[in-house]
Amino acid sequence: MIYLLLSILASTLIFVIFKLFAKYDINIFHAIITNYVVACTCGLIAYNGEASISDIPSFSWFYYTIALGALFILIFYLMAKTTQISGLSVVSVATKMSVVIPVIFGIFYYQESIGIYKGAGILLALVAVYLASIKSKAGLAIKPTNFILPLLVFLGSGVIDTSLKFLEEEFVNKVDIPLFSATIFAAAFLIGCGFILFQKFQGRFTFNYKNIIAGVILGVPNYFSIYFLVKALRSDLLDSSSMFTVNNVGIVMISTCIGVLLFKERLLIKNWIGIALAIFSIILVAIDIM
Repeated sequence: MIYLLLSILASTLIFVIFKLFAKYDINIFHAIITNYVVACTCGLIAYNGEASISDIPSFSWFYYTIALGALFILIFYLMAKTTQISGLSVVSVATKMSVVIPVIFGIFYYQESIGIYKGAGILLALVAVYLASIKSKAGLAIKPTNFILPLLVFLGSGVIDTSLKFLEEEFVNKVDIPLFSATIFAAAFLIGCGFILFQKFQGRFTFNYKNIIAGVILGVPNYFSIYFLVKALRSDLLDSSSMFTVNNVGIVMISTCIGVLLFKERLLIKNWIGIALAIFSIILVAIDIM
């Protein structure tokens, strides 16, 4: 339970930091690149195994982490584009609703059980995520021509979560979890540097120390959000479909409450309904495993 709670808290802290990025006019892309260095460093510090950095390419999960690192950068870029075109609420819903992908994967690939309470809890969780994430009375406004971007964010976010579950289950030893996480972030950093160089050659890169500082602040919770999620998935508390559901619902619920308390966000009636349904969905999932 402690790993699940820590994963939710770390992910929620990321939400708070991103809100502060907007307030202090941080270049999110540059901060993200820096954050990957810090997150990678956290993993290397936490690693207590006997392998050295030169041994990393020999691990069976190495090439998968490169692919995941590339996906991290790609999804971030798509999230930024979607925010510019369709708004932040669209991105929030697309990323949180993507929980359905690892849930379906867990049920069919790992033959995880799905009773009536758990099934109802998962469906309610999806409704709760939608209602809690939409901060406008009009709901989501997506032009048909722009639908592909949130769809790609939805698919990419779901693939990342599913891949983490699959790799930790099939390839990653318990002692290697910090190294596994660090390698994903290292791959994302190196690929991100390629984008920075491209911007430099185009004359669109401007260095600012505050973006570096922001990236350092973001890097620690970002690392632990992945580390604790993987640790939670390896525990016997919940199967993966229930774990991802509770994790995502918990992040949405706590993030929404923090938005009200710290950032004075005003919630609509449907947002409060979403929070209530989120709590009820967790109760239903918990009943199913008792």
